[in-house]
Amino acid sequence: MTLTRRHFFAGIAACALAASNAPLHAKSILTATEAFAKAAAGKITLIDIRTPEEWAETGSGTGARRLDMRREDFINALDQVLGGDKSKPVALICARGVRSSRLSRALRENGYTNIIDVPEGMLGSYAGPGWLERGLPVSR
Repeated sequence: MTLTRRHFFAGIAACALAASNAPLHAKSILTATEAFAKAAAGKITLIDIRTPEEWAETGSGTGARRLDMRREDFINALDQVLGGDKSKPVALICARGVRSSRLSRALRENGYTNIIDVPEGMLGSYAGPGWLERGLPVSR
């Protein structure tokens, strides 16, 4: 099959359309270091979505609000933290970035427009060494 000019431009258009429909979470990420700095500067609300058992084991990143994502009233509790403003920048952190990624997508589907993932998490992942390994401060 020969690549015609029409096929070439049709392919470019399809790629552009796919990119415009790409999930926002792929672009909305921070390293643990960046999340710490932005939370300390008041530029984001950092939410540790792990469980109370995990908080007890490692502590939470200093500046993070604790909000267990398994709570039945999670959305209401998050709305209360944000003062009802779904456009405020919120960064989610978990242990290794899996839960924060899933929750980021779910929150966007529920009208939150400025959700940021911290994919390296507290313990490290493919995205980086994690909050603890980076030596960032924790609160017990």
